[in-house]
Amino acid sequence: MAKEIIKRTKPEIAKSPDGLEGPGFFATKLEDVVGLARKNSLWPLPFATSCCGIEFMATMASHYDLGRFGSERLSFSPRQADMLMVMGTIAKKMGPTLRQVYEQMAEPRWVLSVGACASSGGIFDTYSVLQGIDKIIPVDVYVPGCPPRPEQILEGVLKIQEMAQNESFRRRESEEYKRMLNSYGIE
Repeated sequence: MAKEIIKRTKPEIAKSPDGLEGPGFFATKLEDVVGLARKNSLWPLPFATSCCGIEFMATMASHYDLGRFGSERLSFSPRQADMLMVMGTIAKKMGPTLRQVYEQMAEPRWVLSVGACASSGGIFDTYSVLQGIDKIIPVDVYVPGCPPRPEQILEGVLKIQEMAQNESFRRRESEEYKRMLNSYGIE
């Protein structure tokens, strides 16, 4: 039984990118190595306002353990985070604060919208609730549900990891990316 548990908990080594390999050397593209590093070292900044935040806590707990996916260290400072996780109802008064947090994050940065309220306002179709955070900041991945299960949040993080690994260095400097940010009023 103990051997079986050890087998299951043994950490997996990340698959090395394609390249030339020989005794004592390994050569590959810099973009591939940086992508692998970004994928396995995302620093999430949780912006939780209601019940989806509780589901996120379950995702960080031992049963689901987001740390197994390279996101062990939560950052509560936007300057030290690269993945913004917005969870819960966002009031319109909170919008400028959320946008300021987003703008303080260094590039590259990714946004995960968790739950129906952050994605579309949820059941709160009122004057005071923002009907989706994509009205003020760009969103990379949406996680549906009210509240979403921890497995769904993990799937959203895995999608962000895939984006982080495969993103070209040039994407953030492209005209298309700059136009997208300008459409949000971000320079």
